[in-house]
Amino acid sequence: MTQSEYRLPSRLTKADGSPRQVGFELEFSGITLNRTGEVVQQSLKGRVTEQTEAEQVIECDGFGPFNIELDWAFLKRKAAEREEAGTEDEWLHRLSQAAELLVPVEVVCPPIPLAQMDSLDPLVKALREAGAQGTEESLIAAYGVHVNPEIPDRSATTLFNYLRAFALLQWWLVEAHQVNTARKISPYVGLYPEHYVCLLLSRKAPDIDQIFADYLTCNPTRNRALDLLPLLSDFDAERVQRAVDDPRINARPTFHYRLPNCQIEREGWSLAEAWNRWWVVESLAEQAQALDELGARFLASQKPLLGVNRKDWVEFIDRWLHDHGLA
Repeated sequence: MTQSEYRLPSRLTKADGSPRQVGFELEFSGITLNRTGEVVQQSLKGRVTEQTEAEQVIECDGFGPFNIELDWAFLKRKAAEREEAGTEDEWLHRLSQAAELLVPVEVVCPPIPLAQMDSLDPLVKALREAGAQGTEESLIAAYGVHVNPEIPDRSATTLFNYLRAFALLQWWLVEAHQVNTARKISPYVGLYPEHYVCLLLSRKAPDIDQIFADYLTCNPTRNRALDLLPLLSDFDAERVQRAVDDPRINARPTFHYRLPNCQIEREGWSLAEAWNRWWVVESLAEQAQALDELGARFLASQKPLLGVNRKDWVEFIDRWLHDHGLA
């Protein structure tokens, strides 16, 4: 397997027969918001449809709208207010220039069919050639790639199996992605706490209500490596808002996988590197018997007061995945 190959899961369509889609978000520095917009336009034949000091929307034929923004909520809000008022603001312009030195640019790609993920490769290459710098560029900024794959169907069984698959793999995924130290210690990509993993693995065929209750009790935050709040909001936004009062949660029928580094500056790197680790979660989620067996082993590995030995579990999972052709 090479970095340019996107491994496809067995479930490429949703319950209604339409193609499953995935969205990607890239965070980086090294080039300005305006230069990023130019690169998107040139590489994907797009045109600007909306623009402020902090955001651009570029419509690209065959794809849809790409949102490009400085990842700073305050600046985006002030820029939107100025745009609505139709006034000039030199202070805001200077602030946006300063922000470009300190705040990452984020490119939010529109959802595309899983089978067409490589169509974003020209954009990644063009951004790299323009000077984009990813995770390794900053010792303090937790730049990453977010992967947002649609759930194949809305059944409790499917959601439960994806959650179990990720929970069993999360420690291994940190090592497999070689997650940057700044990102490990940041609050943004926290792993599921072990007490939640044990609770999840002890459940037998929970319904949606139980999945909601367990997740929102143990993970009332967006800052998870696999953030389930957008997906749960797509099921029941009011219930999520009662547990996590955060206006940044946007309902959508996708998982929100935040763990991968963005290594856009590295020659040959593509989004396949992030996707192909998620593919392992996809593959394990399709194996109910394996999930039962691995879950039982995880629970049996617990030691009083100490829990499960992380190093031993990662080594076991790595062997298991290799033995089953998943790594």
